[in-house]
Amino acid sequence: MTGILMNVLGIVIFFVGLLVSIALHELGHLSFAKLFRIRVPQYMVGFGPTVWSRHRGETEYGIKAIPLGGYIRMIGMFPPGPDGRIEARSTSPWRGMIEDARSAAYEELKPGDETRLFYTRTPWKRFVVMFAGPFMNLVIAFVLFLGVFMVIGQNKQTTTVANVVPCVLAQSVERDCRASDPPSPAKAAGLQKDDRIVAYQGQPISDWAALSDRIRASRGEVSITVERAGQQKVLTTTVKTNKVLKKDADGNPVKDEYVEAGYLGFGPGAAVTPLTFGESIDQMGAMFQSGVDSLIALPSKVPDLWNATFNGEKRKADSPMGVVGAARVGGEIMGLGLPTNTTIGFMLTLVAGFNLSLFLFNMLPLLPLDGGHMVGALWESLRRNLAKVFRRPDPGPFDVARLMPVAYVVAGLFICFTVLVLIADVVNPVRIS
Repeated sequence: MTGILMNVLGIVIFFVGLLVSIALHELGHLSFAKLFRIRVPQYMVGFGPTVWSRHRGETEYGIKAIPLGGYIRMIGMFPPGPDGRIEARSTSPWRGMIEDARSAAYEELKPGDETRLFYTRTPWKRFVVMFAGPFMNLVIAFVLFLGVFMVIGQNKQTTTVANVVPCVLAQSVERDCRASDPPSPAKAAGLQKDDRIVAYQGQPISDWAALSDRIRASRGEVSITVERAGQQKVLTTTVKTNKVLKKDADGNPVKDEYVEAGYLGFGPGAAVTPLTFGESIDQMGAMFQSGVDSLIALPSKVPDLWNATFNGEKRKADSPMGVVGAARVGGEIMGLGLPTNTTIGFMLTLVAGFNLSLFLFNMLPLLPLDGGHMVGALWESLRRNLAKVFRRPDPGPFDVARLMPVAYVVAGLFICFTVLVLIADVVNPVRIS
């Protein structure tokens, strides 16, 4: 019963973090819209029926029933058409999309709003208003990641021996040791579980990555200084050459790629260790790059996601997850019975990762995402400045509404992908345990 309650608590905590993240995202938009005196009739967290709302000044603040997003409504998101009319109509479905979007942007136009329309602001102000939302998600991710890395720490491999491999086997070989297999150098040296290696070849060492690199580069006889039961002991052995996993530029093993290197035959221990500020920044940089790579690779993951959803194939660990899947992972984390600080670290990392994803996704230069409006503002600024340079007439504001047909296509694809991920998260979820 306790496990179920902890699972539910994890899901609730994640959704609270989700709502706070969405609220702050929209607050970023709202703050700069008001700073630049754009009228904002509505600030809402969620979609669907309104659960609660209050009017403060000219803005209605509220919470809606479905906590899967949010929005602020600004007056005059799109400029009038060429004829100056707001509610022009056309029989063309594409023109209809454009004109419906333009009309909706003026639904609550009041006397005096002529100077408070979004499109009348300079391009840089419009860019800032739209960028402020994703930027809030980036700030949340940065603060949470920094706090987790520097206060709680990260699970890192250490120079403590977790296990000793009995024999020399290429890492590509999946079988147990046989009597005919030569003993591993670590076993021959008398290395034992829980020994802490403090020096290699007489030189002090405390970092597993550095120790691993030195072992790989070694040949012949070596000395290993270990701390065992509070006392230091020097062991000697002969390093063997073996086929081991290749390392990438970051020092991580590359799956199914092998190289010939020095080999001792023991596994490193692991411990949750706080990172320095510099290490934390490096780690966040790696996570940011990983997020960008994942976003670029997203279309290529759709076939695997489809097969995992409808064809019974195994769901891959790096499969895209939606809000339901992330909440489910949060519930699993809470139900694992891990130490409190580790559980808190996992939950904060989950919320931070969600915010990083929100930032990257919203920066895509496509409507209806924030990035689409930002690109529209940049394009307007460019063409107006070019007109000045070449002494041509001011082309006026760029009509983002003309891109609404593209926006509908993008929104349709996004909805289809969201539904696919939702079904996958229910019928074949990603599991961490």
